[in-house]
Amino acid sequence: MIGLPILTLIVFTPLLGALLLAFVNRKNESVMRQGALVVSLVTLLLSLVMLVAFEPQNPGYQFEENSSWSETLGIRYHLGLDGISVLLVLLTTFSMPLVLLSTWRAVTDRVKEYQIALLVLQAGMLGAFVALDLILFYLFWEAMLIPMYFIVGIWGGKQRIKAAWTFFIYTMVGSLLMFVAILYIRSHTGTFDLPEVLRQLRSDPIDEGIQRWLFAAFALSFAIKVPIFPLHSWLPLAHVQAPTAGSVVLAGVLLKMGTYGFIRFGIPLFPGAAVWATPFICWLAVIGIIYGALLAWRQSDIKKLVAYSSVSHLGYVVLGIFLFRTSGESSQLISEGMIGAIIQMVNHGLSTGMLFLLIGIIYERRHTREIDNFGGIAKVMPVYSTFFIIATLSSIGLPGLNGFVGEFLILKGSFTANPLFGALAATGVILGAVYMLMLCRRFLFGPVIHQENAQLPDVSTREVIYLVPLVVMMVWIGLFSKSFTDLISPTVHHYLQNLL
Repeated sequence: MIGLPILTLIVFTPLLGALLLAFVNRKNESVMRQGALVVSLVTLLLSLVMLVAFEPQNPGYQFEENSSWSETLGIRYHLGLDGISVLLVLLTTFSMPLVLLSTWRAVTDRVKEYQIALLVLQAGMLGAFVALDLILFYLFWEAMLIPMYFIVGIWGGKQRIKAAWTFFIYTMVGSLLMFVAILYIRSHTGTFDLPEVLRQLRSDPIDEGIQRWLFAAFALSFAIKVPIFPLHSWLPLAHVQAPTAGSVVLAGVLLKMGTYGFIRFGIPLFPGAAVWATPFICWLAVIGIIYGALLAWRQSDIKKLVAYSSVSHLGYVVLGIFLFRTSGESSQLISEGMIGAIIQMVNHGLSTGMLFLLIGIIYERRHTREIDNFGGIAKVMPVYSTFFIIATLSSIGLPGLNGFVGEFLILKGSFTANPLFGALAATGVILGAVYMLMLCRRFLFGPVIHQENAQLPDVSTREVIYLVPLVVMMVWIGLFSKSFTDLISPTVHHYLQNLL
């Protein structure tokens, strides 16, 4: 184990970096960019130190930091990490340096505020993944909302104000209901500390009827963040209007807050209500898989297409989380579905994050995202096209790449729990391959339709630097998935054994 408070260092290094950047003269834009990148790299290094010391066979919380924060309010500063959250923390620290490199030249207005907003957003995301006190989690959850609102609202497209307000209102409504539910839990258990709350609820469970209302409050907040159909309408608008960095962070990490919330809080706090709501949630997930894929198929804006694909892909994650095997009067979550869901959270962050980075690259050159304005890109940008095809194949789950692992485990669990769900979810795989391969054909191949495309420069060295690590991770997970599932499996099995 590490003697240092490694989780505090990981969470608050970006915040400290943001504070230091606040004192730098805004005219020193290169210092701003370099400083933010250095801070993100230090955070990544700290997370790798944490990974080296992480013990996969230990299913409990590791690197715990637990002290009283407010005796009066009963809030504790309680952080901890386990197999459920370790990969999500690593995804967050891995993504941010790539995001900062991708916007090195794209953002020229209010560079100081932009770098600060990204670092504050990273701190909020990391804090939410390791917080083990309900109020502490809620504070980090809300803290993410503010910088993301400004990233979309200030540096976004023509409809940025509408997109930012829609995102803000949707998320805030769900969050307030979750806060009310947290206060009720405190009145029942006398604490906000998650492990202690779970211990007390096992010996003194909340009435089943009230438990369903509390689960609904948590579930609504998480479902909006995912987003689950039919609460997805804010996502395409936010993606299309957000700058490239905002889209990458939103798809790569922020949406995973909802699915993580279901696993860490929603299901263990209210297991009976979760079982009761499972058919409804699974149907919404399956509908989202198919509906999101069909909408993606019909899009003419390449960014909106990838945004709707997220609705479809995250439907798989939600389905994997809620795969219960029922025997008589007892129910048990299926481990393959849960492990597949966690892996797929990471996979989606890599593949969709890379697609948004690639869209940002071409938008910087052509200032359009309409698919019909392209064609023949592969002839003039062969390296770019190679990266785009790899990201596409990862997104559709080609064996040998990361997307296959998560989808296979989720579909395997789906057929075990309910063959109908498995069959319907499998159609999403087919539809995903159709719309993504059609995109490649229209976008990359064929004749050079517009003269503006004939002279486009291929990817620069800087762009290659931030794209190659994503490809490496895609191949690593695809070929050596055991090294990742081994980090998750002990915690998931322990989680399932103690759930119901």
